[in-house]
Amino acid sequence: MMRRLYDFCMKWISSRYGVWALFLIAFVESSFFPVPPDVFLIAMCVAVPHLSYRYGAICSIGSVLGGALGYGLGFWFMDSLGMTVINWYGMAEKYQVVQNYFREYDVWIVGTAGFTPIPYKLFTITAGFVKSNFITFMLVSLVARSARFFLVAWLIRRFGARIKYFIDRYFNLLTILFVVLLAAGFFTVKYMF
Repeated sequence: MMRRLYDFCMKWISSRYGVWALFLIAFVESSFFPVPPDVFLIAMCVAVPHLSYRYGAICSIGSVLGGALGYGLGFWFMDSLGMTVINWYGMAEKYQVVQNYFREYDVWIVGTAGFTPIPYKLFTITAGFVKSNFITFMLVSLVARSARFFLVAWLIRRFGARIKYFIDRYFNLLTILFVVLLAAGFFTVKYMF
C-alpha cells in the first residue's frame, strides 16, 4: 500500500495540483488526519530537488495553520470534536497526563511534538483546551514544524538523485522504518506519558 502511495505521489506531483495536495495534507494532519505529510513531501522533493525548500515551506505553513485549527478544536469544541479525535487515536486515558505537561511546560512541549514522530495533533488540541498563549503556540509550532520539514528538504536538496536511488532501492525497509517511528511516537504518548 505504501509503495502504491509513493508511486501515486510521484505521478501526482507533476500535475499542477501537487503543491496544493501537499499543503492540504500538512494542514489536516496537524489537527485530525492520521498520515504525516512527510511521505508526500519526500516524494515531491525527490522528483524536483531544486524546489525542495519551497516544498518544505509549503508543508510548514500548511502544518502550522492546521495546528491553529487543532488549537481551535480544543479551545471551542473540546467536548464534541476535540475528544472525538483523541478517542479515535485511543489516547483518552493519557489525555490528562498531556494536560499536566502543558501546565508544567506550557506550549514548549509543542516543540517536541512538532519535530518528532509524537502525534502533533494531540498537542495542538490540548494547547487550545488548556488555553495556552496562542501567539507563543504559533511561534513554537512554526519553529518546530519548519525545522522538521526543512531538514527533509535539505537532505534531499543536498543528496538529490542519490536519495531517489536510495529510496527506490530500499523503499520497503524505509517504509517499515517510517511506520516504526510513527508507532513509536504513538507509543510514547500512550504509554510513557
